[in-house]
Amino acid sequence: MIKYLLLLANMFVLLVINSLLSDIAVNVSVPQQVEAGEEILVKVVLDKSDFDSFARFQQEVPAGLIPEPVNTASADFSFKNQKVKFIWLKLPSEEKITISYKLKVDQRLKGSFDLKGTFSYIANNERKLVKLSPKQVTINPSKSIEQNLIVDINDFKNLVAPTTLASVKNQVSCIRQVPSLINGTNEYEVTILINKGNKDKFAKIQEDIPDGFTAMPIDVKDGIFTFKDQVVKFLWMNMPADPFFTVSYKLVPDNNNIEKPQLKGAFSYIENDNTLSINITEQNVNLANASTEDLKTVISKIKPEVVESAYVGLPKNYSGKVKIEIAESALNAMRNDTRLTRMLKPESGVYYRVQIAAGHKPININRYFKKYNLDKEVRTEFHEGWRKYSVGSFFIYKEARDYRVQIWNTTTIDDAFVSAYNNGKRITVQEALMITNHQWYR
Repeated sequence: MIKYLLLLANMFVLLVINSLLSDIAVNVSVPQQVEAGEEILVKVVLDKSDFDSFARFQQEVPAGLIPEPVNTASADFSFKNQKVKFIWLKLPSEEKITISYKLKVDQRLKGSFDLKGTFSYIANNERKLVKLSPKQVTINPSKSIEQNLIVDINDFKNLVAPTTLASVKNQVSCIRQVPSLINGTNEYEVTILINKGNKDKFAKIQEDIPDGFTAMPIDVKDGIFTFKDQVVKFLWMNMPADPFFTVSYKLVPDNNNIEKPQLKGAFSYIENDNTLSINITEQNVNLANASTEDLKTVISKIKPEVVESAYVGLPKNYSGKVKIEIAESALNAMRNDTRLTRMLKPESGVYYRVQIAAGHKPININRYFKKYNLDKEVRTEFHEGWRKYSVGSFFIYKEARDYRVQIWNTTTIDDAFVSAYNNGKRITVQEALMITNHQWYR
């Protein structure tokens, strides 16, 4: 009898030890107060011991708050049905993992809400769940908005009809404010509103600028801005998370010419592996100081003219369309292409390369890039359905940035940009800078 009691006691001790070892501590930090119209940074520290299984972190946020990832720690970030999710097929090896995201607060809100959440994971072939203690956040009303427009956060979801939101979200449009003189100067400011809905991949704005003006960026919204041969371009490999946003630039006259510039441009994006292009509509509206509701009203009145562009290699000065190659499936590309050489091989740690081209058709790398006289070898990789071509390997961001500028200045490649990797996996430049504690340089 004593023997069996000892055996049961040992089993109980093992179960307690396994339970203690399997515990995961989740610490969520968030400001207690925020002013409407500002942002809330949500920071989560996972103390997971040595587990590296499937896991999911989830929080539900009320209507009126728009999330945007900051640090995903290699998780798949998503936001749907007011739920923020970080999903790992396999957790990183580090014992402590930090993830973060920010919540943009609608400027009409006031009141308090509880930010709740759960962390679930697999341990010993069992699903485990950690419920997070709620964090209360108080939204103080904005001082720059009229009192009759302020709404309690608990009532906000009933304020805007879902059908109205859906119609705005699904309609892609691009609107330019009539260029206006900047106070006290002879320079013109150009503001463009992009309503991209749920599109989130490659996109480009291209505008033809009249002779006699030079363009300079003001707000690029994480895009790449170039001005060359009287053409302004904004390029995004991944568009901002917001369903609509504005970008801006200024036009500086070469002399004292203050004649209002006449602009023509297009916004192009990818949908269902097709390239679509819409003309930018010019409107006499104030986009820079417009509220969210005002912007939605402007968007709802525009019916964009969509033109499908299914060909590659348009002339550089082709007006009204942008050179975007249609993406094919990476799986089909690898299966059908027997001519690929010089594939990009993964390196250890965080490093940067300069991407100089992307397309869907196989090319002869040596012959195609020979004309640019590049001093570094061009390598190719498959990423998100694209064949992407890049050069160099830099462990310091500034060196990659400088080499990108060198390519801009010495070749006709004006869309080159810096891409970042961590142990061979593509990450954002911002993530790479956070991991390495390096400084951002423009």
